[in-house]
Amino acid sequence: MIFYRELSSNDVENLKDIDRSEQIDLIYEMQHGEIVEVAVGHECPSWNQEQLTELKARFQFELNNGGKAYGAFDKELLVGFAVLAHQFRGENQDQLQVDLMYVSRNYRRQGIATRLMDELSREAKKRGAKSLYISSTETESAVNFYRSTGSVLTGEVDQELFEREPKDIHMIRKL
Repeated sequence: MIFYRELSSNDVENLKDIDRSEQIDLIYEMQHGEIVEVAVGHECPSWNQEQLTELKARFQFELNNGGKAYGAFDKELLVGFAVLAHQFRGENQDQLQVDLMYVSRNYRRQGIATRLMDELSREAKKRGAKSLYISSTETESAVNFYRSTGSVLTGEVDQELFEREPKDIHMIRKL
């Protein structure tokens, strides 16, 4: 049975438990304002040490600056987590970013990401946000997940996030 709870900085070492690996057959690219499918067919491995170090730093940075994180656990094992960034974004400063969202390979398609997204949405609303900003990895699974939760391509791409990850698909989810 999966249980959920708010994460703290003390949970940072649990991030290594997430198996982010996946078979990626299709990615999306933005071309002239349109989303285009691109066949790739490769296996994405789980974290290497450098990626894990960067992930932990992002997690700690957000929590230390007022962001919020939620985790999904199977007993003591972290099997999914999501981080709501602290910084308001957008022209009207009424968007909060889904900074990180991962579910371990063997736990996908069980509603865990949807539940984590619901937690982030509740927290963002509580903070006064009107929408969630999503800079999604370009994989078919990630983009289709966000679409399934009501996210759509944004007409107002956040320049800072775009420069950080130019291949990401930038979306918005109204709250």
